[in-house]
Amino acid sequence: MIDIRNVSKWYGAFQVLTDCTTSIAKGEVVVVCGPSGSGKSTLIKTVNALEPVQQGEIIVDGVTITDPKTNLPKLRSRVGMVFQHFELFPHLSVTENLTLAQIKVLGRGADEAKERGLKMLDRVGLSAHKDKFPGQLSGGQQQRVAIARALSMDPVVMLFDEPTSALDPEMVGEVLDVMVQLAQDGMTMMCVTHEMGFARKVSHRVIFMDGGRIVEDCAKEEFFGHPDRRAPRTQEFLSKILHG
Repeated sequence: MIDIRNVSKWYGAFQVLTDCTTSIAKGEVVVVCGPSGSGKSTLIKTVNALEPVQQGEIIVDGVTITDPKTNLPKLRSRVGMVFQHFELFPHLSVTENLTLAQIKVLGRGADEAKERGLKMLDRVGLSAHKDKFPGQLSGGQQQRVAIARALSMDPVVMLFDEPTSALDPEMVGEVLDVMVQLAQDGMTMMCVTHEMGFARKVSHRVIFMDGGRIVEDCAKEEFFGHPDRRAPRTQEFLSKILHG
């Protein structure tokens, strides 16, 4: 579903990604972790071309997004993205937030878009809030609306860029619960997160990054169960997060 091949990226003279290669199969849940500044968020943003790359190739569901001829808006409509800071329109109601992109990008009629949006809102457990504005919701609720908005577009892949890091600790669980349900329903997911409990519970594979490189790319059982077999940098990271 996602193929990342020898991808490198620079900001000016600074190289932020170095020769990154991995692939994610349909229905697979992959967690990307690592220290701050390791290139995790940049890598996930290359998957829907929010961050262009200078070298390498990225293919999503058979479409080469690094090809200049690719229709990126069309591709992005099929790749759901959930950001750290929700990115909801504050002046629009929850229902309007859920329907706008469906109408503008997918060309759906208003009634169809509303029906789909409200169905996804129900899926994240927030039907009662359909007429509220984002400012009337908690952070956790806003993030769940953002997930519902992404799902309304019928994505083939969902990307999550640290979806819980801006939330109060009490709200993290409600967002992770929705993500767990999505994973159990077979959604292909790539998640940048520090939530190792989520990684252990839901992911099939864990990618560990450091210094813009993929240091580990292995099954979660290998990653958490055999830290002694990991690279020294990974062992150091694991020792801090598992026993810290």
